[in-house]
Amino acid sequence: MTKPRVIETDQGIRGETNVNLYDQMQRGLRDKGWIATKDIIKSGITGGMALEIGPGPGYLGLEWLKNTQGTSLKGLDISPGMIDLAKRNAAEYGFSERVQYVPSSGDKMPFNDEEFNAVFSNGSLHEWSNQGNTFNEICRVLKKGGRVFVSDLRRDMFCLMKWFIWLNSKPKEIRAGFITSINAAYTPDEVRELLKGTKLQGCTVSGNPVGLRLTGVK
Repeated sequence: MTKPRVIETDQGIRGETNVNLYDQMQRGLRDKGWIATKDIIKSGITGGMALEIGPGPGYLGLEWLKNTQGTSLKGLDISPGMIDLAKRNAAEYGFSERVQYVPSSGDKMPFNDEEFNAVFSNGSLHEWSNQGNTFNEICRVLKKGGRVFVSDLRRDMFCLMKWFIWLNSKPKEIRAGFITSINAAYTPDEVRELLKGTKLQGCTVSGNPVGLRLTGVK
């Protein structure tokens, strides 16, 4: 039986030490090719202006910019420390003119209706404070025909998979946060329930041994 969710945070990752540790982890995943950029592109998100929810240090979106042509990006994050870090990383990539980071939560997006060709997010769903409103906001800011891609860990992953990822998480100081993120994550069935009654309809929710994925077209 899957244990109930234990809410982790809805304020993002804060504090210089935590921000730097998370940056180290994400940079390592990027270098190994273990971030979801290829999956986002395979889902059909390949052009135009995209919105990333919860970019953290920014590597997912920056790699998307690197692997697409004529694209631009806005990143929405509630953590001031992560926004500052993402801006520095964007400058390192040479993409400061192609990306803008905005401080806000997903349930109250400071964007116009139908502003984006796509919305994507990885690893932040379990931190959204109001999932229903955030799904509605995604629908509002997406252009007709725009695509959405949201992926995250799943709370009901097999214990062996949890152990394997924990063992390979670096730096070691990040391991405790990995466990709290799993405990706060949703199951695929829970995400399907969250979508009911929202304006973001026609999406498919699927799962794999360690995570879940929501994809769709407005």
